[in-house]
Amino acid sequence: MKKVLFILTTSFFVMACSNGTTEAGKAADGSKEAVASTGNSLADNPDYQKGLALVATSDCLTCHKINEKNIGPAYKDVAAKYENTDANVKMLAEKVIKGGSGNWGAIPMTPHPQLKQEDVEAMVKYVLLLKK
Repeated sequence: MKKVLFILTTSFFVMACSNGTTEAGKAADGSKEAVASTGNSLADNPDYQKGLALVATSDCLTCHKINEKNIGPAYKDVAAKYENTDANVKMLAEKVIKGGSGNWGAIPMTPHPQLKQEDVEAMVKYVLLLKK
């Protein structure tokens, strides 16, 4: 049983850490849908643009989608849960960098210590701008 659990856990982390070009393509496509569905002129917002570019080149879309739950919560659900404040941006950025579990279920988010704080904050701002 321990072997099976180890294999499943290892497989999950390998999938979460993969960063293929198709995932970056999904970022651009999904984000265009988000702009159209929010009705806001997010495309003109520099925080949106910077965050979109960073998410598109990261492994975020391995576990997250914009409008629906995947392994992790949908970006729109995160945006609905948290107000777009400097304190929340910093707190969520720390969660992305350090990883963790419990806020959205039992599946942990893998840590991303290789990412710069300022880049993660830009990604979080992008996500929070998706609030309806």
